[in-house]
Amino acid sequence: MKICIINGPNLNLLGKREPEVYGNQNFDEYLDILRLKFPTLTLDYFQSNIEGELIGKIQEVGFECDGIILNAGAYTHTSIGIGDAVKAINSPVMEVHISNIFGREEFRHQSYISGNAKGVILGFGLKSYDLAIQSFL
Repeated sequence: MKICIINGPNLNLLGKREPEVYGNQNFDEYLDILRLKFPTLTLDYFQSNIEGELIGKIQEVGFECDGIILNAGAYTHTSIGIGDAVKAINSPVMEVHISNIFGREEFRHQSYISGNAKGVILGFGLKSYDLAIQSFL
């Protein structure tokens, strides 16, 4: 089974950025843990701060992988284009957020992805990715 994890803007700063919200661990370290925990899966990873690159990656892998875990970061709340890309592909998408977006600023309560996603997991820190992987098993 092949799962692609796609992270959006500022998630390359995990471990440094607002540790009280996002924790102290960077994503590459956590990805190593996920790969050890799920050795029979192929876990591909892509991160970009650029909206068009995220859309391109969703379109690239969205017809070939068994699932996509998407944390579009702030683009979740602003990008109709990413929402449309999720709607256009065949692979199921699990929307993930490290923090509880509903416990934060009001603008974070809107998602242009959720309506086209298989589901949404939020508020469990980096463990949200673990739970998303389990949802595909």
